[in-house]
Amino acid sequence: MQLETYIGDLLYRYDCVTVPGFGAFLSNRVSAKVHESTHTFYPPKKVLSFNEQLQNNDGLLANYIAEVEKIPYSTANNKISKQVKAIKSYLIEGETIQFENIGEFTLNSESNIVFQPSNHINYLTDSFGLSHFRSNNIKREVYKEEAEAIEKVAPIVLTPEKRSNYNWLKYAAAAILILGLGGFGAAKYYNNTIEKHNQLAQEEANTQLDAQVQEATFVISNPLPAATLSLEKQTGNYHIVAGAFRVEANSNKKVKQLRDKGYKARKIGKNRYGLHEVVYSSFKTRAEAQRALYRIRREHNRDAWLLIKKLD
Repeated sequence: MQLETYIGDLLYRYDCVTVPGFGAFLSNRVSAKVHESTHTFYPPKKVLSFNEQLQNNDGLLANYIAEVEKIPYSTANNKISKQVKAIKSYLIEGETIQFENIGEFTLNSESNIVFQPSNHINYLTDSFGLSHFRSNNIKREVYKEEAEAIEKVAPIVLTPEKRSNYNWLKYAAAAILILGLGGFGAAKYYNNTIEKHNQLAQEEANTQLDAQVQEATFVISNPLPAATLSLEKQTGNYHIVAGAFRVEANSNKKVKQLRDKGYKARKIGKNRYGLHEVVYSSFKTRAEAQRALYRIRREHNRDAWLLIKKLD
């Protein structure tokens, strides 16, 4: 079993993937950056870290392996346990364990696991298709220094006989200053306009891509006719999402299926993509919602996720 393959799949979708008895992989989003010395631009990404203290089984990894390999949940847990034992034995013998596209592990002098993340894959889906690139350094001519050098060689002197021309020089200098400020203002306005245009275009492209992903993931064929459901009033800003549907009849069908299974399912309106969101239930505290989420992922739907949203 290639454990790192399953971990890598989950890192695209979750910020924490726990390997029971071994530790947890954590991801933190960082913004785009520029390397000052190499002039290289890097897109936003997820930075991976490892915490050996988080070893409790949350069911996420075992559920995923059980579904992919078509095996019972208990069998998946046993396979994970065997591989963790093998990894620890290799580490104790002084070997370096390599998780492809994730990182490598070693033991330090205090017998603690040291993790070195890999930079081969960006697990941030928002940066899909983006790669780093290098830009040539921009060199600007320093006219002020050149003018000072010329002034030292051939200084300009105004004699008393030419003092009458001083007013003309003053007006000329004022005109040059005004033209320069006008050109600077126009250039600044142009740059701001271009930057705003690029930002809007990028946001529109990201929105279209997200919408396509949502549509491809949550559309159900053969929708049932719309049904009227009476739901008890629920409160709370923490919602466990079961799915989002473009066709409202499909969302009604999903609500009925979940309520038949005993969940307090309901619709909470449309999201920013125009899809009808269905939740298992809503909770007043994050702790209650997190406990319910673990149970739902383990028993019913590993794709369920927690939404924090204040409803009108």
